[in-house]
Amino acid sequence: MSIGQLVFKLRWYIPVPFFIAAVILATPQRDLAIFGGILMVFGELVRLAGISYIGAYTRAREIAADELITNGPFAYLRHPMYLGNMFIYIGASILGGGWLPYMLYLVILFFSVLFAFRITYEESQLTKLFGEEYITYKEVVPLFFPRLTPYPGKSKKRPHITEAIKSEKFTFLALFAYLLLILFSWYIKT
Repeated sequence: MSIGQLVFKLRWYIPVPFFIAAVILATPQRDLAIFGGILMVFGELVRLAGISYIGAYTRAREIAADELITNGPFAYLRHPMYLGNMFIYIGASILGGGWLPYMLYLVILFFSVLFAFRITYEESQLTKLFGEEYITYKEVVPLFFPRLTPYPGKSKKRPHITEAIKSEKFTFLALFAYLLLILFSWYIKT
């Protein structure tokens, strides 16, 4: 099993120690907490936009898909959910306020390395599934920094926001629990 495959399989558990450390080290400040919260909400909206197009495949244990999704946010960047995750993790570290800016640097470094392994694995699997179609898409659409114009070979997939919201219920619960723990930490430290 490759590192990328292992990281893919453990993707739901890897952020947990980070969130625990952020809660333990929390020293929230109102302005930073608001800014961090805004980044977290923005990150979740980016995730929802991606999931509304790609659907339940994001929750699967294996990488599988019926078609290559190249419209919606996927017309501008290849991995909108990872970009959304990065905004969530950065926002969470700012919201917690503990050990800033060091926690922020650690978060960016750790998740960048982690995502590099995951993306390498996922893209190798997508290349196996879709061959030349994915290779062409990959050559034209950037990894994280969006294109200014949409990818010309768009798929016909329609977004399903209600399915995306249902799919994200665990993420919503985790973010809500994190917020409650930060608020509790803030309360007992003041």
